[in-house]
Amino acid sequence: MKLQIFATALLFIAAVCWAEVKDVSDEVERVRDEHDVPALAVAAMDEGKLVAIGASGLRNVHKKKVVTCDDVWLLSSCTKSMTASVAAMLVEEELIRWDSTLAEIFPDQVEKMDEDWQQVTLEQLLVHRGGAPHDPPADLWKEALKRHGTPTEQREAFVQGLLALPPTHKPGSRWIYSDSGYAIAGVMLERVSGKAFEDLLRTRIFEPLGLKSAGFGAPVNAGKNDQPWGHRGYESPFTPVPPGPDADYPPAIAPAATVHMTIADFAGYAQWHVEGARGTGRLLSAASFKKLHTPPDGQEYAMGWAVTKRKWAGGVALMHNGQNTMFYAVMWLGPGENTCFVAACNADCQDAQDACDDAIRILINEF
Repeated sequence: MKLQIFATALLFIAAVCWAEVKDVSDEVERVRDEHDVPALAVAAMDEGKLVAIGASGLRNVHKKKVVTCDDVWLLSSCTKSMTASVAAMLVEEELIRWDSTLAEIFPDQVEKMDEDWQQVTLEQLLVHRGGAPHDPPADLWKEALKRHGTPTEQREAFVQGLLALPPTHKPGSRWIYSDSGYAIAGVMLERVSGKAFEDLLRTRIFEPLGLKSAGFGAPVNAGKNDQPWGHRGYESPFTPVPPGPDADYPPAIAPAATVHMTIADFAGYAQWHVEGARGTGRLLSAASFKKLHTPPDGQEYAMGWAVTKRKWAGGVALMHNGQNTMFYAVMWLGPGENTCFVAACNADCQDAQDACDDAIRILINEF
């Protein structure tokens, strides 16, 4: 894919004052072309302000319509930190505790629940130490893909099936990255709040933070080419995935993986956690942000965040990526320098990951 196709970052001037925001679409185009991926977008925040944004490429490799900085991208597993953030809000409101157990939250399922699940806590699930499987059981996943009932009903059925089976490993004994564990945690939050997971994220995070583009599932509308399509394949030529049920994961695991938003809103969400890590965050106490960002002893994964160290970050760096075989997204936060960087691609392969990393590296070196 050697076309010179890059978006103009000033297409949505009305939304924000862009006079001080650098359009890096030319740089993004060079990275996108080098890695030969369908499309790529990137944004940077510094000192609480959007300082750079850019997008390049095609929404659908079979149709020559370019992406813009207004387009929305699936964030996949970057959703996990949002779920954990809502959990912290409900903990602060005393609707649930970090050590609330599955037996407490699902008393109606205790008789059918495998005994080893009963004392698993909300916190264990959010740090991936609850014993939930890395891959969901095949029969439960097949049923989840049918999408019967409301999203809440789909999650309830999925979680009931999980809890009737033994955990993959003894809870608390080891770290196992698990979308299923976050699905269980999400249903716990639904139970104690009386609200659907999607409504929790809208009212607790999206609306208060002004993330107007945020939503769930594949961003493109049926029969249209108005947003990026996901693409399958490990290298060019990629295959675009049309709108419909196969364009994203089912609602059964929404708490792990199904949020979408623009690249600017993605950066704004990341900046909220930068502020939280610096003790100036909204919506949550400094203590809750610290809880979310602090891994248990012996591991480098906190609640929806991988925690490491980078010089450019001023010490501790928080990051997470997300992928669903069709989209890839990543966020890097440097609380010590009050900065963050995000990128997204409408393909999920090594080239997509490398393109996002290279685009972010350019911005790190500049800002």
